[in-house]
Amino acid sequence: MELFSLKNKTAIVTGACGLLGKNHCIALAEAGANVVLLDVNVEKCMSEAKELGSHHFGLGVDVTNENSLKAARDLIISKYGKIDVLVNNAAINDMFENPLLAGELSMFENYPIESWNKSLEVNITGVFLCSRVFGTVMAENGSGSIINVASTYGMVGPDQSIYVDKNGNRKMYKSPAYPATKGAVINFTRYLAAYWGHKGVRVNTLSPGGVENSQDEYFLENYSKKTVLGRMATPTDYKGAIVFLASDASSYMSGANLVVDGGWTAM
Repeated sequence: MELFSLKNKTAIVTGACGLLGKNHCIALAEAGANVVLLDVNVEKCMSEAKELGSHHFGLGVDVTNENSLKAARDLIISKYGKIDVLVNNAAINDMFENPLLAGELSMFENYPIESWNKSLEVNITGVFLCSRVFGTVMAENGSGSIINVASTYGMVGPDQSIYVDKNGNRKMYKSPAYPATKGAVINFTRYLAAYWGHKGVRVNTLSPGGVENSQDEYFLENYSKKTVLGRMATPTDYKGAIVFLASDASSYMSGANLVVDGGWTAM
């Protein structure tokens, strides 16, 4: 079990206050890491860090702002002296404020260019900037693990039929930005793994499947039918994968895409 230990390691998680981000932080803390929670929600970030314990802390950071990231980097180095793990988890997954308009706005033909540009900025540029600002520290120190969180939709096209209820009413489409950006994240991982491999920095992707989060019953049923395990993920189902990729248990793994999706892409 020593292979999975993150004792005395410093781990950064972006999007730390989200459904998965929170559980990534818990998993890393349970494995012994000092966890730095980064999120645009400053108050929630600091509150969740406090819940984890005194060895952890939260910072309000905009992943699309390089100066904001550099300021965070300097604080982290001054507190811990190093950076060992980076989990690029922050991302936008389109939610439409008005459910009555979701079906129309999520159509490719009508999808707002503003939403497309914002997703590219956060989901791709954010990963690029975080990797450069924090990963450079790892490269200079000769070791580290970067984990880029993608999605099954970064590998396969969305099945738009799962967004249709039992009465044949379409609630929405999976919009184009999320699959496009997550596919880009997977290939950016390969680029960075090849670029920094000789510096001792490992870079891998975690591609999770959908997570149950109070969705409508029709969607839960539609989604579950498409998985080998017959269910959506729980928020804790990815804790083991995060610790594996962050720790020495995956020491000979770089440039890879670890798919944890209940068998969604197996069928």
